[in-house]
Amino acid sequence: MRSHAPNGILLVDKAEGWTSHDVVAKARRALGTRKVGHAGTLDPMATGLLLLGAGPATRLLTHLVGLDKTYTATIRLGIATVTDDREGDALDRDETERLEVAARIAALTDSPAPITAAAAALTGPIEQAPSAVSAIKVDGRRAYDRVRAGEQVELAKRPVTIHAFELGDPRTARSDRGDEVIDIDATVRCSSGTYIRALARDLGAALGVGGHLVALRRIEVGPFDVAAAVSTAALADGGVGAAEMLDPATVAERLFPVLRLTAQQEIDLGHGKRLEVDPELHPDARLVAAVAAEGPGAGRLVGLVEVKRGRTRVVTNFPTPDATGLGSGASA
Repeated sequence: MRSHAPNGILLVDKAEGWTSHDVVAKARRALGTRKVGHAGTLDPMATGLLLLGAGPATRLLTHLVGLDKTYTATIRLGIATVTDDREGDALDRDETERLEVAARIAALTDSPAPITAAAAALTGPIEQAPSAVSAIKVDGRRAYDRVRAGEQVELAKRPVTIHAFELGDPRTARSDRGDEVIDIDATVRCSSGTYIRALARDLGAALGVGGHLVALRRIEVGPFDVAAAVSTAALADGGVGAAEMLDPATVAERLFPVLRLTAQQEIDLGHGKRLEVDPELHPDARLVAAVAAEGPGAGRLVGLVEVKRGRTRVVTNFPTPDATGLGSGASA
């Protein structure tokens, strides 16, 4: 009997040191398919939630990338680095600058109110310059490749939204070279496209002491929580399969309004036809999850549609896992 190809969304708790590509490669082996992609990378230094899609469900990844995200982080104030995180070299300072920063750190230790005020100024809609070692392309080359080649890279600011920037109690520490610094834990809830490294950099810059990221963990992507994720160790051991994956319809129903389809509507939508729906039951919406309600395919995500003035328009169709001629989904 032919086994069904994998089709679903897998939540993975990425360990430190793994690249997002590493996670995809292990998932391909564990799930027995090349058709695996992810919805947003995490740096090797970072840990936490990575969303993977397998089979036809890779078509959902496009609609997951833009979800809001929540991170926990540790920010070190007192030192700025080339990469805005602990993996980069500290920016050089002359003796006068070191003394000035040391005095400001001492003042912040005695009265941390300016740290709270600076974080508040970085909350809400802001313009943020991404870290120079990001994967953003500049004239066809990744910014981090240009930085590694010794080039000076300044990326244009872009709008992001910091929904919450909550700080814990500051604590003093010593850097490897003996400078007094302040470490502070933070929880950040933000729009997609936000660089937490850049947020740490900008917090330190606003205080006149420099700052960088010491630790980062992504704990939420939209409604999905890292507590429900499988570990990269389990993935590497091959102990992850279809049972650990979320069904595409389950995922879509958590994100979008739902349109339940009759058997005939399922066929029509599969052929790309527009459906007539009751505008009172189904008001205008940019994305609606169209789910089969009848027959052997009941519960299957048939497609994502736009609803406008009582008519649907197919945005993304989802073939059955064993269908031939599948279109390409997202990939690493």
